[in-house]
Amino acid sequence: MINYKKQIEELCLLHTGLSEQDIARILELAESFQQSEVQDDVFIDVLSSVSDEAIVVYHRRPRGQQSLYQGSVTGERALRENEPGVLRTLETGIMTQGLIANTQENHLVRQTVYPIKNETGVIAVVIYEKNVSDNIQAHFNVMGTECEDNEMSSMLTAMLRFKDSIINQLEDAVLVFDRYGFLKLKNKQADVYYKKLGYLEDIEGLHYDNLSLDQTTFSDVIKQHTLPCYPSTTDVKAADRYYQVKRLFMEEEDLSVGVILHDVSEIKQKEAEIVSKSVAIREIHHRVKNNLQTVASLLRIQARKCESPEAKKSLNDSVSRVLAIAATHELLSTEIDAQVDLMDVIRLIAANIGRCFVHDSVHVDIDATESICLDSDRTVAIALIVSELIHNSYEHAFGDHTKGKITVTATLKDGLVTVVVKDNGKGFSVEEASQKSLGLSIVRSYVKDKLMGKLSFVSNQDGTTVTFTFKK
Repeated sequence: MINYKKQIEELCLLHTGLSEQDIARILELAESFQQSEVQDDVFIDVLSSVSDEAIVVYHRRPRGQQSLYQGSVTGERALRENEPGVLRTLETGIMTQGLIANTQENHLVRQTVYPIKNETGVIAVVIYEKNVSDNIQAHFNVMGTECEDNEMSSMLTAMLRFKDSIINQLEDAVLVFDRYGFLKLKNKQADVYYKKLGYLEDIEGLHYDNLSLDQTTFSDVIKQHTLPCYPSTTDVKAADRYYQVKRLFMEEEDLSVGVILHDVSEIKQKEAEIVSKSVAIREIHHRVKNNLQTVASLLRIQARKCESPEAKKSLNDSVSRVLAIAATHELLSTEIDAQVDLMDVIRLIAANIGRCFVHDSVHVDIDATESICLDSDRTVAIALIVSELIHNSYEHAFGDHTKGKITVTATLKDGLVTVVVKDNGKGFSVEEASQKSLGLSIVRSYVKDKLMGKLSFVSNQDGTTVTFTFKK
């Protein structure tokens, strides 16, 4: 029998950046399920730190009745297009109740999803799953009342007023909720938006709390309602797209809430491009500064040594260093559409940097379990990251005469690439260096923005280890 605690720990460490305390809390919760008489299939999912998906880290089958699953799904992915409620609760921290989902074994179920939180946010979710009934909308129907027709008429009137305020935004999604929080009216664009968000069923009749894209619930919205009413506006991110959410309140026979969803993804993309270009400019400035310093040093050496026997060696070393700089600039400026072997590039970078320093006693060891081929854009980003890390080890870890070793390894497991750059130098204060070092700032920015990955530093008297992981 597989040790579920060990499995949870391994999956959390592989796919997330959760702390030991967070993982311990998940383990404690899983243990409570192991000892309880659960009547449904129960899962614990975590949010992947390198991709827009959740990972199943725990599955408890119902006791005394048949599970909805034939095999184990622990370690499998929960995709937004199949399980929108899971991703929504992980992102917003709001419970999702009774939303349709498509399982890893291609069965329709209803999921109720609860967030597991720490002091800063959501660390995981607990999912209860039930079989779907023939009438998948029955769960959400409002209890019938004699004034149901009047309520619908009231909603239609509210919708007309609502349209007057969005006449210039006809391509936006429009949703109108009754006083109980259930969706009564929507336009076609709302269907388009929510299909992109992974919703498998017609959203009409669903509750606001199952459709909210930010951290608001219907009760929160009602509390915000004041007269005269002014629309509240928030920006949210869902399924790698950005939306501006506006809420309007209308007083009719019943209280109704109108919501406008405006897709601002293109604007956000432009903003991201500006940020990316800004990082690139900083990188260029950083490289130019280093190169100019290197050239100045070479000229000084040449001036001092030109008539001594050592001058020839110094001149030859200088030529090698200039060539290494030229090779780096060539790598930065060349666009390659084909796949590139990651380790070939790292070996080239390490060789070029090695020629720039006089540390003959420093050995660089590069190892990979297999060939890892990536697109040129990400390979260039990795080359810059590894170059900065190796350069810093040469420059700061070993001093002038200390023997040392730098190791670069790359592994591919379960679709995740992990690169480790390690030295056995004297170490440094990560917190202090992070505040002062432009190089470390560039490393952090490239891992986060270019690779969409996670980064960790460990440094002490035994050396420094830098690890970054991203999706292949």
